[in-house]
Amino acid sequence: MDAAASAPATSSRRSPPSIAFELHALNRSKLIRVLREHLAASGRPLHGFVLLQGGEEQTRYCSDHVILFRQESYFAYLFGVREPGFFGAIDIASGKSILFAPRLSDDYAVWLGEIKPLTYFKQRYLVNGVYYTDEMGKVLYDHYQGSGKPLLFLLYGLNTDSNKFSKPAELEEMEKFETDRCTLHPILAECRIFKSEMELELIQYANDISSEAHIEVMRKTKAGMKEYQLESIFLHHVYMYGGCRYCSYTCICATGENSSVLHYGHAAAPNDRILQDGDMALLDMGAEYHFYGSDITCSFPVNGKFTSEQHLIYNAVLEAHNKVISAMKPGVSWIDMHKLAEKIILRSLIKGGLINGDVDDMMAERLGAVFMPHGLGHFLGIDTHDPGGYAKGLERPKEPGLSALRTVRKLEEGMVITVEPGCYFIDAVLNPAMKNSNTANFFNCDVIQRFEGFGGVRIESDVHVTSNGCKNLTNCPRETWEIEALDLVEQSKVSKYNSFLSLIAMNAYGLNRKILCKNDPNNDQRPEWEACERSSR
Repeated sequence: MDAAASAPATSSRRSPPSIAFELHALNRSKLIRVLREHLAASGRPLHGFVLLQGGEEQTRYCSDHVILFRQESYFAYLFGVREPGFFGAIDIASGKSILFAPRLSDDYAVWLGEIKPLTYFKQRYLVNGVYYTDEMGKVLYDHYQGSGKPLLFLLYGLNTDSNKFSKPAELEEMEKFETDRCTLHPILAECRIFKSEMELELIQYANDISSEAHIEVMRKTKAGMKEYQLESIFLHHVYMYGGCRYCSYTCICATGENSSVLHYGHAAAPNDRILQDGDMALLDMGAEYHFYGSDITCSFPVNGKFTSEQHLIYNAVLEAHNKVISAMKPGVSWIDMHKLAEKIILRSLIKGGLINGDVDDMMAERLGAVFMPHGLGHFLGIDTHDPGGYAKGLERPKEPGLSALRTVRKLEEGMVITVEPGCYFIDAVLNPAMKNSNTANFFNCDVIQRFEGFGGVRIESDVHVTSNGCKNLTNCPRETWEIEALDLVEQSKVSKYNSFLSLIAMNAYGLNRKILCKNDPNNDQRPEWEACERSSR
């Protein structure tokens, strides 16, 4: 029997926390407070409604196969509603909130379950009123206390990570309302950046169960497995023991040369390579719980033992990871943190003989981007790449590597941001740099040749910026000795378990032999059974 298959099943000491919908009531209060301050500073009246449209259920193309629904993130932030087809409104003058539920047909009760009364949604989601969506226009008009047409603040703005725009709410009889599509988006995006204690608790839980699952995967990884089996172990653990039905993003389970593909694991590269002895594995996976996510990357050798080359690259990235976290505190520039990570990695590569020259000269030529072409990290919350990275007035840098930064802000208390330095050997980036007259002299080509097919290393943790520093929310083994010890512990567990199985099998075999011999007086092995029985007394 294969050792990985025979290993004992594991469990978790964690249990999914209960959901406190006061979290979303606090988010609504926060938004209204900031919005009122903005309106007052602009000399505008404090009336109107914030109106958001929740997500709609989708089918797979033209089929009737319904894709598992996940709520639109801004709507989830303000209302926490898990069902599709809802709208939500907040009265700016009073702060009262209203949900609008779809009116379901009688068939819903047959196919999908009980049709909940409106009182259920009012009590569950802690809002002041609930009506049907076909009553929305009248209800808003009747609740409006200002003069003239009711004013609707609609969510419309650019997501600087996706370059897509949020969808403003649409309702019938829109001509009866005034609309503002400019004010809400930047204010609400800014609110999402700074996490409350209740939000941090959910992010911490997502990190706890995901860290636990990563450790489980590391323990069970063996040469000969498929990458998707590592993904499967992770998904099973966070759902079975953590109640996490959703992941924050598609799992990246990259081994060998695949670990240099930054967003491996997509449909055209579906985590399907066979793990080889001597490979590095780069696993980027994070669970989501009640909309709030985690984003964790672990890199480790498939066989549990670092080679000298793997040790060099891994520790270069680990030093960058650790020193960035040590330097993080309010007021620190994220661009400076990115450059710090680059410098540390370049210095390690110089010590390892892969490159030579002055680090400052390398930084001037953006050599760090050759080995780490992505940004150092991103905001994290309800979305893996939470919004707000480029507020009004902030421009994205144009230099290689820096242009990939998802934010250039200075750190502030309450932010949650990933720290994910990496070092990769990507032919599409490395080869042109080695031929470029400005950078070619930095490379020791003979040494770099040894890393062909190596892939890459990334180490990623989720970090909360506190009043005087930061807190790492992720709890995975990081030091090389810790990772190697995991493999030794697993080998010991498997060895003991296999010995236990062998003992059971031997006892079962002996028992069966006893029964056969004892029940068959003509069996010529009866004397053998009698000898066995005497020896077992």
